[in-house]
Amino acid sequence: MGDHSAGFQTKHGQRRMRIGALAALAGGAWPQVATAAPGDPVEIGGGATLDPILAARLQHESVDQAGMPEDAEALTLRGRAGAELAIDGFSILAEAEGTLALTGDYNDTLPGNGVEPFPVVADPENVELNRLQVSYMQDGTGVTIGRQRIILDNARFVGNVGWRQNEQTFDAVRGQAKIGPFALDATYSISQRTVFGGDSPNEHFDGALVLLNGGIDLPAVDGKAFAYLIDYDTRIAFSSQTYGILARADIPLGPVKLNASASYARQSDYGANPVSYDADYIAAQLGVGVFGFNLAASYEELGSDGGVAAFQTPLATLHAFNGWADMFTTTPPNGLRDYSFTVGRAFGVPFLPGLKAGLTYHKFESDFAGLDYGSEWDASAGFQLGRVGLLAKYANYQADEFAVDTEKFWLQAEISF
Repeated sequence: MGDHSAGFQTKHGQRRMRIGALAALAGGAWPQVATAAPGDPVEIGGGATLDPILAARLQHESVDQAGMPEDAEALTLRGRAGAELAIDGFSILAEAEGTLALTGDYNDTLPGNGVEPFPVVADPENVELNRLQVSYMQDGTGVTIGRQRIILDNARFVGNVGWRQNEQTFDAVRGQAKIGPFALDATYSISQRTVFGGDSPNEHFDGALVLLNGGIDLPAVDGKAFAYLIDYDTRIAFSSQTYGILARADIPLGPVKLNASASYARQSDYGANPVSYDADYIAAQLGVGVFGFNLAASYEELGSDGGVAAFQTPLATLHAFNGWADMFTTTPPNGLRDYSFTVGRAFGVPFLPGLKAGLTYHKFESDFAGLDYGSEWDASAGFQLGRVGLLAKYANYQADEFAVDTEKFWLQAEISF
């Protein structure tokens, strides 16, 4: 993105092609849907249904970062279109996704754009096959084969990076089983399809990814055990094996509702990783709901092995953790300790249905060497108008001994069927 004269005609032609592709995504309505309610599966005979997938998201992101000549201003439009054909537990799903940049004053991470005077907003223009999968599922038990969305637990270790315009998906075989209160989930993936788009050298990271997850769901408590083995072909510094446990509990106490969660994991080098290391992950949260407010105190530690290497989560939805300013998407070698406090509330405002607001404070430190990284304030407010979800978000990172001061602001409107 940015103002670069070299290759202007080529980029202009590419943009026209992408505009045409997005128009096709938006305009390719399924003929059978005309008589159905928006978003409802359509009966097409013989017990088969066709479920259309139509979605659009308009997002503005501004970034003010110390040391950069100019602020970033990114206005992007993301469209998705596809359908799922299902019969007797079998289904075939195909979905295309396209992102169009309506403004160009941001570093979209694509190397062909040259030196950028703007901070990074990782939403490059892109048109891609987002999902193409075949599955069989009955009562939570079955298998899915193909390019698919995978979100495990709270997406701390495996997720779809849903905040970015281009979704992360996986080329994989995934099996799931539900037996009473027990659930088992096993995936073998050969490719992680990233958010960086088809024009990026980081469009995908191939390898052997084994994702194992199982647990028990009881009325008040549920527990999980997991093992994630990542053996990249080229991104070998992030090849690792991680084994861990997770527990959650909800405890109603009259008008007060307590919720708690705790997790522990151990990670070490794996595959062709040239660095030998061992690091711990520790997370704990205690929340309380009282008088309409939700209060939570959290601690998360991504440990370091003496400053040589730190605990990494390269398949995660990273934006949801350690601050929305995204300063710690790669854990520093000295590790990370994140102390955070959150207050949130849902409001019953008639003209703003579903209004919710939240405020979070983070204090960041290293796990090794006693560094005071910095602190961050995050705030959000959102509500629903019919099928349209509206959201405003703000992040302000104040650097001490890591990175630089960074301020971000988002406005978003999204609709899906």
